[in-house]
Formats: sequence, structure tokens, C-alpha cells
Amino acid sequence: MADRHTRWVKEEFKTYAYILIYIALSSGQIFFNKWVLSSKEINFPYPLGLTLLHMVFSSVLCFVLTKVLKIMKVEEGMTLDIYIWSVVPIGAMFAMTLWLGNTAYLYISVAFAQMLKAIMPVAVFILGVLAGLEGMSTRMLLIMSVISFGVLVASYGEISISWVGVVYQMGGVVGEALRLIFMEIFVKRKGLKLNPISMMYYVSPCSAVCLLIPWIFLEMPKMEARGTWSFKEPLILTLNSLCTFALNISVFLVISHTSALTIRVAGVVKDWVVVLLSALIFADTTLTPINLFGYAVAIAGVAAYNNHKLKREASRVIPDEPAESVPLVSTSTSDR
Repeated sequence: MADRHTRWVKEEFKTYAYILIYIALSSGQIFFNKWVLSSKEINFPYPLGLTLLHMVFSSVLCFVLTKVLKIMKVEEGMTLDIYIWSVVPIGAMFAMTLWLGNTAYLYISVAFAQMLKAIMPVAVFILGVLAGLEGMSTRMLLIMSVISFGVLVASYGEISISWVGVVYQMGGVVGEALRLIFMEIFVKRKGLKLNPISMMYYVSPCSAVCLLIPWIFLEMPKMEARGTWSFKEPLILTLNSLCTFALNISVFLVISHTSALTIRVAGVVKDWVVVLLSALIFADTTLTPINLFGYAVAIAGVAAYNNHKLKREASRVIPDEPAESVPLVSTSTSDR
């Protein structure tokens, strides 16, 4: 009995440690990206280049960990047909989400970007209805109305609003919503279950290619005109990419030891941590009571939406069959 109790305590401690690591890495990565993109010390206002670096870094590390060192295993079942018609669209939307989300940090505060991301369930629901994946119901319309009202109130309370930043952020939201819809249509319905490591292994190279093409035309000439680089800048960019990879590893660990519900609850906690801490860290962030009230309303709607989705997914799970894996998170957005 004593040994069983000790093992239980160790497992509980390990679980909570993984959750705290995920919240810390997820929040820290958002702050890190904002600092790299807007800091005068680093002077790297290239969101497309930063996102491309993340994808290349993740592709290389995933290959090393799964194929060279064989520390982690990539789930089987991927075919060329599935990759072309399923993974490529998902990778393209993932690239779009990260690119536009990171670009938004050049124009709006981290806190306001986080508040705008709360509209994500509304975008997913609308696109799901159009794709025939979601059905209209009074409950869902009420939840969507609550989220929309909260985001509108939070936006109204924003002191200095940049509509360019809003457009970029909402573009990222649409990209993430499309990615989730594609995940439902192209992967889950084909019976292919992918954990975050497998998703990174398959999606990162595709996203890197999708980002490389616009980077060549939009940012590469600017980076070449910049001239020489100091030793500090590549070092910081490498550390930033490593943190991005570590974040996805932490998602894998949390899901492995808990459930999809836990990662979603942790995501909500992380959102509040980001909003509140950003007001202390960044000079361009000023929170007002209207901001906080609107965001609280939106988060309440998001919580109701997550609860509704998880109940519906649980009713679909066949006994003795593992639940579907949570897809790769977006580090420019809340996971996601």
C-alpha cells in the first residue's frame, strides 16, 4: 500500500510538473517571439523568416529524434496519397497561421492579440457548418454569441488599436480554423491518429516549403540589404527555435499523461497568464477594465464550447479505443 501510494504521488507530481512546464513554455514562447520581432536589441522584424526558421528547425530535430537516435516513434499509416491531399493543405494552413499571427505582433500588443484569438471557436464553427461538419443548434448559437460579444467588448476597450494588426491576427485565426477543419476532414475521418510528434514530423517540412516561397520574394531581399549579423542574433534565434520545439514536446508529454480536456484547460490558464503578464513586461500593453471584462466573457464562452466539443467527442469514442490525439499547437496562437 505504501509503495502504491508513493507511485501515485510521483505520477501526480510528474503530471502537474508537465502541465506547469507546458504553461511556462507556451507563455514564454509568445513573449519570446514578440521580443525577437519588436526588440531594438535584436532588430529582427521578419515574422516570415522567424516562422520559416521554426519549421526548418522542427523538421531537422524531428528527423534526428525519430530516425537517427530513434528516441521517439512516428505513428505509422501515412501514405503518399494522404500526404499530398491531407498533410499538404494542413501544412499550408499551419504556415499561414504562424506567419500572420507572428506578423500581428509588429502592430498590436500581445494581450490584445490573445483577446482576438478567443474568437477562434466562432471561426471553426462557421467553417464547420459550411463544410457540413457542424449542425446549427440553439446551444451553439448562444455560445458563439457570448464569445463574439466578449471579443467585441474587449476590442472596444483597447486604447490604441491598429487595424492592420487586427487584420493580420484575424487572418491567422481563419488559417488556424481552416487547419482544424482540414484535420477533421482529411485525417480523423481517414482513421489516421497522429500525436504532436508525428504531426511535427509530417507537417513541418511541408510548412517550411510553403513559407520559403513568399520569404524569397518578401523578406530575403530586406535581410540581405541589412548586411552583417552579430554573433548574438543567430544564437538568440536558435534558442527561440529550440523553445518552439520544446513547447510541442511538452504538449506531447501532457497529452500522454492526462487528456485532451487537461490540455484545453491548461490552455485557458495560459491565455490568462499571457494577458496579465504582458501588461507587466511590455510597454505597449495597457489593460483596461473593459478589456478584462470582455475577455472574461469570451473565455467563459470558450470554456462552454470546449465542454460541448469534448462531450460530443467522448460520445463518438468506441470502447477500448484511444481518444483522438490533439493536433500540433500554434505558437503564434494559443493552442493550440
